[in-house]
Amino acid sequence: MRQNASSRRSSRPSGRAGTVTLTGRGGVALILAAALLGALLARWVDVSPLAGGLFVAGCVLAALLTRPADLPTLIVSPPLACFAATVVAELAADDGPLTRTMSLGLLSALAGIAPWLFAGTLLTVGVAIPRGLPGAFRDLRARLARGRTLAEDDDVDPVRWEEPASRPLPHGDVD
Repeated sequence: MRQNASSRRSSRPSGRAGTVTLTGRGGVALILAAALLGALLARWVDVSPLAGGLFVAGCVLAALLTRPADLPTLIVSPPLACFAATVVAELAADDGPLTRTMSLGLLSALAGIAPWLFAGTLLTVGVAIPRGLPGAFRDLRARLARGRTLAEDDDVDPVRWEEPASRPLPHGDVD
């Protein structure tokens, strides 16, 4: 017996199956990977807008795919990811002495990517706001208010040497 398309759709679960959701770390890794790929490709094919374009695309994609609770982590990471990718690309280029590469090459690369960095960061925030960024900040503030203060953490020993519950050794009486 053949089913029509409307009856097949109604038998599916109502959730959004097949969507990808990233954690905050996954979103940062996506931005870093896109920035690094763009920076390396731009150096190798000598097309500088390629670095910025892939960086901005990675920022927007990460903002769309990251779960709303992790958006505060994501929106602060594009500048650091861009800087790290630019440093790695400059080191990989190896155009001469390391001091010259790190001074002139890095400064000129950072100056060239600056407009793209601002655009990517603003787009990340712009996409994150309707996806729940204000609510994520409210939740973070509430969690921090319920938690201990940093002054209380200074008095606590960070290493706890508690004895485990007495249990028989797996190999008899020999320790």
